[in-house]
Amino acid sequence: MDGKLLQGATDTLDVADLTTTERGKISFRRGTRPIWRDYLEVAVVALILAFILRAYVVQAFRIPTGSMENTLLPGDFVLTNKFIFHFKDPAPGDVVVFRYPLNPERVFIKRCVAVGGQTVEIRNKILRVDGKVVPNPSDAKHKDPKILPRDFSARDNFGPKQVPLDQFFVLGDNRDESQDSREWGFLERKYLIGKPIVVYWSWKPDPQEPRLEPPYVIEFISLTFYNLMHLFERLRFDRLGMVVD
Repeated sequence: MDGKLLQGATDTLDVADLTTTERGKISFRRGTRPIWRDYLEVAVVALILAFILRAYVVQAFRIPTGSMENTLLPGDFVLTNKFIFHFKDPAPGDVVVFRYPLNPERVFIKRCVAVGGQTVEIRNKILRVDGKVVPNPSDAKHKDPKILPRDFSARDNFGPKQVPLDQFFVLGDNRDESQDSREWGFLERKYLIGKPIVVYWSWKPDPQEPRLEPPYVIEFISLTFYNLMHLFERLRFDRLGMVVD
């Protein structure tokens, strides 16, 4: 029996003498898989990870309006930390991303200026929290010098009102042109999405750029060439990588 085993062990097969079909059968028996399956598995894993990251960790948002000027400009793209508010609440001064309470399908970005238990008052455009004047952030602004009376608007004169527990009072840094807690009320915690971290792209709006309309093909080509031609005019290089503060 030992002789037979030894004889079997010394028998060799010259793969070079086999046909292509026979080689494929041997490769299949050895457990090799088509290369497309490897790529498919990598793609599926990458998509799953991307979904998890977007849903629970970090998500990108574009700033569509000027309500946060000059802290954030229209056309800024920000990465938002969606993980942070699972462990702590926003603090006064934090910029927050949230779902608009009156239409949760829309996403807003504002600055938290007061939290539950604090009393907010705006008197002739000056913000006070618990009776103390709160200086405007360095990039915040008032574009309209007029003071609107309380009976006409809450823009320049509001409160005093106490923020309910587990809720927040938010304002846009562009104080005269922002739809915020002065208009629609306090922000409940359940609407919070996260805290913006950094501006990773900033694309200056251009009303002259071609619009994407059906059938899209020619319009897409036109838009691509237009943006390439105006790249250095529209891309705000100085804002890339800017920390949101």
